[in-house]
Amino acid sequence: MTKPICLTGIKPTGMPHLGNYLGAIKPAIEMANSNQYDCFYFIADYHSLTTIHQPKLMSQYVYEVAATWLSMGLDPEKVTIYRQSDLPQIMEMNWILSCFTAKGHMNRAHAYKALSQANIDAGRDSDQGVNMGIYGYPVLMAADILFLRTNLVPVGADQLQHIEIAREIVSSFNAVYGEVLVAPEAMVQSETLIPGLDGRKMSKSYQNTIPLFLPEKKLQKLINKIKTDSLPPEAPKDPADSLIFDLYKFFSTKQQQDELAAWFKRGIGWGEAKAELFKVINAGLEQPRARYEELMANPKEIDRILEMGAEKVRPKAQEFLTKVKKATGIIC
Repeated sequence: MTKPICLTGIKPTGMPHLGNYLGAIKPAIEMANSNQYDCFYFIADYHSLTTIHQPKLMSQYVYEVAATWLSMGLDPEKVTIYRQSDLPQIMEMNWILSCFTAKGHMNRAHAYKALSQANIDAGRDSDQGVNMGIYGYPVLMAADILFLRTNLVPVGADQLQHIEIAREIVSSFNAVYGEVLVAPEAMVQSETLIPGLDGRKMSKSYQNTIPLFLPEKKLQKLINKIKTDSLPPEAPKDPADSLIFDLYKFFSTKQQQDELAAWFKRGIGWGEAKAELFKVINAGLEQPRARYEELMANPKEIDRILEMGAEKVRPKAQEFLTKVKKATGIIC
């Protein structure tokens, strides 16, 4: 029986943090290991080009993201992982699909609207700093999805619009040429709020993240910056109202949580609580960190794995692109 095709794109914008791992990477790897789907995960380097214009930084980010997923348990024998830019067929699809995309959809795209509104609020021209890559971002995303005839795309609720636009494009294209494109379905994931150092959602935009593979001393230093109140060590504390305990739950066993909760209620110093958090996070990341450092020291191994994935996808991409071009009459 053919498994549903499931696609996930990973935009390289720097070393992933704990929030990325717990909210996206871990669930995606668990999905792949479930053996229920044919999973394709790609490094979306062309998407990053909308904002990252430093060549060395772009290359570094691609390797960091790939090394992170591989070190956290992604098995390239079970999951096809590839680099977006290794498949030129996607860019051909991007142009074809753009010819069936209403400009109004692009005007209403969340990222473009947010940038435009920020410019207006600051008294600037609404399109200042907006390049065509940012404006046409949803079309390229649709090309990423549609060229593999993807069935399911895991997304957060805030990303649903991208799937809706892809489905609109499918409808417009198929209305002219018949049932050529497959309309993808969104697999809406419940969002787990991973708190950052200041209590807000962990996000690079808030500068409150804990990068995954910091050296031990730097990791401990960041954990020590977690916001706490001024209660003295001997005062009882509520584990349900603690950023430290919130993070601790993601890396600990039920027994460890019960023991720390009891310590909170008896009275614990915040330095002691942070030390306990560091222990469980560091223990959970010790082996992946070693694998990450090994991969980053050998980028040719990362290239080999990504090219292996691209070689698997490329024939599928070319076969389907040929079908699309024949449907449009571009080739006979």
